[in-house]
Amino acid sequence: MTAVIFFVFGALALAGAFGVVLFRNPVHCALSLVITLVSVAVLFLQQDAHLLAAVQVVVYAGAIVVLFLFVIMLLGVDHPDSLRDPLRGQRWAAIVLGAVLLAEVLFLTGREWATGAKAPPADAIRGGAPGLGNNVERVARSLFTDFLWPFEITAALLVLAVIGAVVLARRSRNADEAAAEDAS
Repeated sequence: MTAVIFFVFGALALAGAFGVVLFRNPVHCALSLVITLVSVAVLFLQQDAHLLAAVQVVVYAGAIVVLFLFVIMLLGVDHPDSLRDPLRGQRWAAIVLGAVLLAEVLFLTGREWATGAKAPPADAIRGGAPGLGNNVERVARSLFTDFLWPFEITAALLVLAVIGAVVLARRSRNADEAAAEDAS
């Protein structure tokens, strides 16, 4: 059963990654990124890395992709970009570099000297001091007790930054509309 889950979510991660690169609409690219990040989180869960899976979903799939979508919507990206390369040979260099990296992954996978030491057993990952719980519980306990004020201040600063960005964007949009009316 775990092999089926691995292959399904591995295929989803690859499909999402290709969607990020190949889709022309930036919103579709961001949604493909969400598919990739959630699929990687499931793969982390299969390795009993619960903290990494939680961080993957909450921070990356949640906050970062929402920020990307917010910027895309704020900038109003509604025209397709030109496919003209600003630097000659850039596309061919990227293809060659991608092929070299793919060859490294295919030929060096499974070699201990290439990937590092073997992972510790699952009991060592889930272990820790008795009564403290797993990694997610320990980080949550620390975050919401010892580091509650820095966490709350950071959240307030992020909310203020979003509000400031909306105000600045609205102000510049209103100035652009007024300039267009004056020109007419």
